[in-house]
Amino acid sequence: MFNFKKCVFVVLVLCTANSYAQKSVINIVDSGRKTSIRGLSVVDDNIVWISGSNGTVARSVNGGKSFEWQTLAGYEKRDFRDIEAFDENTAVIMAVAEPAVILKTRDGGKSWNKVFEDSTKGMFLDAMDFNSKGEGVVIGDPVNGSMFEAMSVQNGETWYPQLISGMSRNLNKGEAFFAASGSNIKFTGNKDYPLSFVTGGISSRFFYRNKFYALPLLQGKESTGANALALSGNGKMAVIVGGDFAVDTFSTLNCVVVQLKKQPFILVAATPPHGYRSCVEYISNKDLICCGTSGVDISKDGGMNWALVSRLSFHICKKAKNGSKVFLAGSNGKIAVLDL
Repeated sequence: MFNFKKCVFVVLVLCTANSYAQKSVINIVDSGRKTSIRGLSVVDDNIVWISGSNGTVARSVNGGKSFEWQTLAGYEKRDFRDIEAFDENTAVIMAVAEPAVILKTRDGGKSWNKVFEDSTKGMFLDAMDFNSKGEGVVIGDPVNGSMFEAMSVQNGETWYPQLISGMSRNLNKGEAFFAASGSNIKFTGNKDYPLSFVTGGISSRFFYRNKFYALPLLQGKESTGANALALSGNGKMAVIVGGDFAVDTFSTLNCVVVQLKKQPFILVAATPPHGYRSCVEYISNKDLICCGTSGVDISKDGGMNWALVSRLSFHICKKAKNGSKVFLAGSNGKIAVLDL
């Protein structure tokens, strides 16, 4: 039977989202550099750090009006795919592959010290995350069938690596983590179940409360599955995005909304983002932004319906940890600010 009330509600939500999207403007603040930016950390509305390919790191202390760029000596061919900044002086960056390396600066980027290195064959770091206590985690592709994880304290000062096996963490054949700017793993704030993450590839799953849950997302190929996870500030909801990065305009089964109960309740987005998306971020408890190589979308209803903001390509989007600004970054050194 046709549900008139439900139809009217969906139309109203879509109209609201589209109106919101039309008011949103993406302002490019820097571009035209030989680096692909995948690392982005926004401390507050003034302090922004980025990292990327060709050993590139940059910092802004004036809200993106200008950036101090550098290429790290000895790392000119390395890809720093994730960065976590704690203030204008302190940050850690992650170089993904053999050897896997994490560097730290305590003086605003004037010097960088190696705080972690692993030369194990097949080692590939995928993502980092930190909580408000300065505790950190980095995850990597399976090594000899076991998931790699390293934990840290004191804002990445010391790392304790381990290979994790056992039914609760076993990955399926062909299942792995995408190196998605640190967007695929999050601290939950729950001391009993501190971490959640998403996987992609041949199978795509959501790790929550120490269990895996299958995701109704596009999967079955190395280029498909979940790429990014966002947790709401109240800890009650999550939004997961992905798709197929090899066909980045395909918008089927690329976003789900999760009610974070003891047994998570997973819903497929009614109006999905307009293509593959590599990052998603809460702006408020209901408002979200997601981005990918085929564009940027905004949701006003918790991730169920999305409206296209721009067809500009970005890898990563982040809201200020202590502020309201939203930054985006991508290929060719492109950095932008979302004007809501």
